[in-house]
Amino acid sequence: MLALHVSLLVHEDKLDKFLAAIEENSTRTFNDEVGCRYFDVLRDTKDPLHFHFYELYDDEAAIDAHRAAPHFAKWREAAAECVVPGSQVNTISKQLMHHA
Repeated sequence: MLALHVSLLVHEDKLDKFLAAIEENSTRTFNDEVGCRYFDVLRDTKDPLHFHFYELYDDEAAIDAHRAAPHFAKWREAAAECVVPGSQVNTISKQLMHHA
């Protein structure tokens, strides 16, 4: 399993558009992509414009399929407008343990 962690900041005046876009992307990813095990969207408690995504995929092919999905392209368009340039950091890690 591969975990994708995304950290980013959102322009305050674009917050509503961002929330709508990430809700659609995360929901469609989890519901429509067989290789996605979970997609959590988190909001920082001290900075309401700072978000984290924790996504778990079966493998690199599942991440590639996610990035090729139509809803991901729509998300990228919204992110280009809503996310503070240079603030997004993506990290892919191999999941070693998970406790549910």
